Amino acid sequence: MVDPDLQRTFAQDVVELRRAGLRPVVVHGGGPQISAMLDRLGLETRFEAGMRVTTPEVMEVVRMVLTGRVQRELVGAINTHGPFAVGLSGEDAHTMTAVRRPGWADGEPVDIGLVGDVVAVSGDTVRALLDQGRIPVVSPVARGADGQVYNVNADLAAAALAAALGAERLVMLTDVAGLYADWPRGTEVIERLTAAELDMMLPGLASGMLPKMEGCLRAVRAGVRRAQVIDGRVPHALLGGVRDERSPGTTVVPDDLPAREGAGV
Repeated sequence: MVDPDLQRTFAQDVVELRRAGLRPVVVHGGGPQISAMLDRLGLETRFEAGMRVTTPEVMEVVRMVLTGRVQRELVGAINTHGPFAVGLSGEDAHTMTAVRRPGWADGEPVDIGLVGDVVAVSGDTVRALLDQGRIPVVSPVARGADGQVYNVNADLAAAALAAALGAERLVMLTDVAGLYADWPRGTEVIERLTAAELDMMLPGLASGMLPKMEGCLRAVRAGVRRAQVIDGRVPHALLGGVRDERSPGTTVVPDDLPAREGAGV
């Protein structure tokens, strides 16, 4: 997200998947860009329970940066290869509806502001774009039934959209090699685990990895057959993660597919 070369190779991978007959949907975040803009404006950057504390002032910046800058950059990068990408946010056509997400830290409730959790997805607009051969690029901003606009964690938004679309696979790109077995003491990456195994691990995960693994768990339990967390710092990580039989990073599979067996493609 902050390296132009990696953004370029990511765009190439997405287009290659589309040309291979798959129907990719991109859901992006923009944490570094949001933090940089908040610093420029003199607004506080604070995280609780793995989520950005989002005041109304921060929400304005989040909305502006995600839909006005990061999304435009990704759409432009993909469209250097053809007229494929179309940008939208969770607000558009009520694609995502959210409610205010409660925050918890050390077993105590904390106020994380206008952070939303997706409770409903209307995938008609995204499906229509896919049917037209387009690549939807979705910003994780959603509106609630109360009319309030919410900042939704991109990993959880991607999981909700993947489940609603009946996606075969959810791939999350991050800045680590995967889920570590004994972080921070060790660097061994867990290659594969079932939803039940992940569910048992979830309460003890570090805050930075928690939303990603929570998203993987939600997606797999909602019918997605494979959820992966892979290292986005590696050029063409997306293409390798989808194409290779033995994928890098950490793969989460349903409970009816044992962790020691291949998940298929």
